[in-house]
Amino acid sequence: MDAAARLSARARPLSRPNPGVAALIVRDDQPIARGWTQAGGRPHAEAHALSTLGTGDAKGATIYVTLEPCAHKSERGPSCADLLVAAQPARVVIGQSDPDPRTAGAGAERLRADGIGVTILDHAGAERSLAGYLMRAGLSRPYVTLKLAMSLDGCIALADGTSQWITGEASRAHVHAQRARNDAILVGGGTWRADEPRLNVRLPGLEARSPSRVVLTRREAPAGVRTIGAPSEIAALQGVQHLYVEGGAQTAASFLKEDLVDELHLYRAPIVIGDGLRGLGSLELNSLDAAHGRWASADHRQLGRDTFTSYLRQR
Repeated sequence: MDAAARLSARARPLSRPNPGVAALIVRDDQPIARGWTQAGGRPHAEAHALSTLGTGDAKGATIYVTLEPCAHKSERGPSCADLLVAAQPARVVIGQSDPDPRTAGAGAERLRADGIGVTILDHAGAERSLAGYLMRAGLSRPYVTLKLAMSLDGCIALADGTSQWITGEASRAHVHAQRARNDAILVGGGTWRADEPRLNVRLPGLEARSPSRVVLTRREAPAGVRTIGAPSEIAALQGVQHLYVEGGAQTAASFLKEDLVDELHLYRAPIVIGDGLRGLGSLELNSLDAAHGRWASADHRQLGRDTFTSYLRQR
């Protein structure tokens, strides 16, 4: 299931509006097929994996799938539960139950009713791979990642606003890879008006995965750019399961104060600026107790001369 969860990254974000799901078909402890949700949401992961095999090749195998196979009928094709019943694997291992009421429990039950063994793991890796979909289902909003690039002393620019470049090329390439994994990218109105950022993906081969652009402002924005007036309005961003927030300091603080940040990405350059612009505005904390116990480290790596650390909100 760990391998399936990693494989599902290939589906994100092109699978929207469907979740990015992955499936591995295994026989004698060896994978014989794999699939992930294709662009536009179809074929689903199970259908994609089965399509790479011949008729009957999946019979008696074990299929690992990150999300419960869909059980509802669709004009776009048969349900994955029906496809799996026809394929007759010995066992289906499911990473996460599907909260969609059309499938919740019904997909697993359809398989069991036909004599196929079913195991539901509640797997942490599968849950993380489906974070945007599960957040939409549970809280009716996107999964929010906040990115901050700063000096060792927490500055994002010199006092005069100069910020190009605090971090190095490796960090900037990593940021562009993160942009390619998100449905939309958001900056504050001040950043938009001062810098006119392109907010696209500039990695060779991934340019087509540039996210849609959103500005936090009450002013008008150019055509093709969506606006919201407050962080709480992210729920209205249709088609967005994963939202990447890049700046600036007041925008970052506003999302943190509203407790709308689910994942925090910190890029730190080995420089000290001193009297510069701070990476965050006021969070209006009344005590240190309110700051503790909220974040858990999820990843740490070296990116050239910079360091990258990600944290997950503990709810």
